[in-house]
Amino acid sequence: MGDYEYDLVVIGSGPAGQRASIQAAKLDKKVAVLERLPVLGGVDVNTGTASKTMREAVLHLTGFRERKIYGDSYSVKQNITMNDLMVRTGYVMQQQVDMLRVHFLSNQVDMFHAEGSFVDPHTISLAFPDSRMNRNITTDKVIIASGSHSTSPPIVQTDGIRIFVSDEVLNLPEIPRTLTVVGGGAIGLEYCSTFAALGVRVTLVDRNPRLLRFADDEIVDTLVYHLRQNGVTLRLDESVEDIEYIRERRGDGVRVHLESGKQIISDSVMYCVGRTGNTASLNLEAAGLQADSRGRISVDDNYQTSVDGIYAVGGVIGFPDLTSTSRRQGRLAACHAFDADTYPFPDLFPYTVRTIPEVAMIGKTEQDLTDAGVAYEVGKANYQETMSSVMQGDNAGILKLIFDTQTRKLYGVHILGEDASELIHIGQAVMAFNGTIDYFTEAVTSYPSLAECYLTAALNGINRLEL
Repeated sequence: MGDYEYDLVVIGSGPAGQRASIQAAKLDKKVAVLERLPVLGGVDVNTGTASKTMREAVLHLTGFRERKIYGDSYSVKQNITMNDLMVRTGYVMQQQVDMLRVHFLSNQVDMFHAEGSFVDPHTISLAFPDSRMNRNITTDKVIIASGSHSTSPPIVQTDGIRIFVSDEVLNLPEIPRTLTVVGGGAIGLEYCSTFAALGVRVTLVDRNPRLLRFADDEIVDTLVYHLRQNGVTLRLDESVEDIEYIRERRGDGVRVHLESGKQIISDSVMYCVGRTGNTASLNLEAAGLQADSRGRISVDDNYQTSVDGIYAVGGVIGFPDLTSTSRRQGRLAACHAFDADTYPFPDLFPYTVRTIPEVAMIGKTEQDLTDAGVAYEVGKANYQETMSSVMQGDNAGILKLIFDTQTRKLYGVHILGEDASELIHIGQAVMAFNGTIDYFTEAVTSYPSLAECYLTAALNGINRLEL
């Protein structure tokens, strides 16, 4: 370590920072982690975990999953409030924060609740809430894991209530009666479907003619169908020209002006158009670094920046900006920094969107294979074909397998429905070992279970080959 106080300083305690700091500690390095927020976990705990937990609270309190059995009017609680949602959200967030603290303490990682910024490549300035405690620390290596935040609308000032970004959802004093969501990416769709399940009249605006362009077309079409069934109005291939506050005798609201001339009036507007890296306060120039216009830092295959010994991981480097991938990036960066052997970042990883119903995917889509000139076949199963789905009362789902017509090698798995984010890992394991669709027909699947969809889809696909 030489004359430095620390072998490694990690800026940010989100998923990337957690794994980076603990990995380095397990390599017998002296590590400090900096977190500017009052609680550990960074954006992941304060917005990521919160949004996913809010979704679960909505599904439970509204009785959404059981309505096929008990009727559309069924709900666990009438007149659901933001406080009702926060009870569960607060509990889960606190559990995660406590767990993180235990992990840091057990691995002897020093924790500082302070905002870090570079003085030079090896010196970090710590700004504490109590400015009298400010100090500098020195370090051999640095991993920037400061995460990202929702990009604010350039055309209007947000107030956190009538016009807000996704990171501010949990601060709402009450659930709006009507809501316009600007941006149909993963986050926008997740909140769009969650609020719709609460009975909020939601309008989704997106400039693209098609949602989730990286996803399977059939899965997206099915998701759009369910969104419309739940009362969501879609305004696709539309761009926002202006957003204005309106005040009338009936109450305050917001008017969204579209470039096409359409106007949308709602109680509130959620702006979900991209994310910006949390780099503005890092004084990157002092370390010889610079971020792009969206606050992102460029890195090489080992997550090292253009400055030797300084790494960046997670949301601050952009896509895919997932908790799962950020964790792996943090570990890989720490291992590379201290010359430890490790596995490379995998080419194959699942992507999930926690909409209602949720979406999960891995591997190639039909369009990918068509563009590549690869012959393929598809096997499909509907959730309603499994007894487990019928028992749970939520049979809205489809599982789709894409495979080679000759070798039967599995190219992709695409799922929409309950527990899609869990089911996807079965397909991931088979694909990781270059498995074929025959695995699902030869294996014994637990009954009743949603995993039976793999067997049904496999048989469906094989039957297509034999017609």
